[in-house]
Amino acid sequence: MTRPGNGEKTVRPGNDGEEDLSGERREREKHMFRQTKAFSGFAVDDVETARKFYAETLGLEVSEENGMLTLHLAEGGKVLVYPKHGHVPASYTILNFPVDDIDAAVDGLVGRGVVFERYDGLPQDDRGVMREEGPPIAWFKDPAGNVLSVLQGG
Repeated sequence: MTRPGNGEKTVRPGNDGEEDLSGERREREKHMFRQTKAFSGFAVDDVETARKFYAETLGLEVSEENGMLTLHLAEGGKVLVYPKHGHVPASYTILNFPVDDIDAAVDGLVGRGVVFERYDGLPQDDRGVMREEGPPIAWFKDPAGNVLSVLQGG
């Protein structure tokens, strides 16, 4: 073992001979998730029904592995969709889809059977679009009851 303070690194017993890089290691660990390609996930009650909805209704690329789905989003984004026994839908928006034209997006989704949510106290138009308090946004649910949105811009 060397003495710290002589410009040498300290090797501590019980560390399998691994050097304690103290400051260097702390700095690396502080930023350890900066380059990680993190992803989000949410639960559904029926993976096959979810696959059909996300692939056929929303037109997303969807892959399946180990009984779970991966939604492939623009620019390499991914979202994991997994089955959960006793699933309780999220009561908040779990996934937002930015669009250039919210009216065209709402029309297209309605044409595919999507029903838009209406919330008491929110200033939504007859199509379910809220155009005040931020970008125009409209909410809908997936077959498992999870809340999704389309919003203009973003």
